[in-house]
Amino acid sequence: MWHTVFGIANLLAMAMWAALILLPRKPALLAAILYLGVGMLCLAYALGISAILAGLVDPKGPGGGTVDFTTIEGVRSIFASDGGVTIGWIHYLAFDLFVGLWIARDADAKEFSRLVQAPILFLTFMAGPFGLFVWLLVRERRARKNGRWE
Repeated sequence: MWHTVFGIANLLAMAMWAALILLPRKPALLAAILYLGVGMLCLAYALGISAILAGLVDPKGPGGGTVDFTTIEGVRSIFASDGGVTIGWIHYLAFDLFVGLWIARDADAKEFSRLVQAPILFLTFMAGPFGLFVWLLVRERRARKNGRWE
């Protein structure tokens, strides 16, 4: 089951990223990315994490122990099952796509070329926070050059 959920989540995220990077950004497309992409990934995450924490689908760590987000060992135990890895991955996919959507909208509003945006969006897709960091540097540089802070 988890292999199927993992695969579907990946395909959904890749399709949304491809649309975000390659297609014209009309309001309907942006809404689809937000609600069908980010929204569905968030729903999958919420259902999956709830089922795991309730003990309905996977043991909560080795031997069915309690969930602990305060230690490395506790977090490692969450990812010790296919369900934990899948839900953790969906978490990344949802947040990275949301950040990518924000970057695209922000870059469009600031009239950045799609050629500048594409590598930053791809980097965000592949390495979330690193892509966001690059975007923040690029937009800051433009803001300083133009003398306005937005």
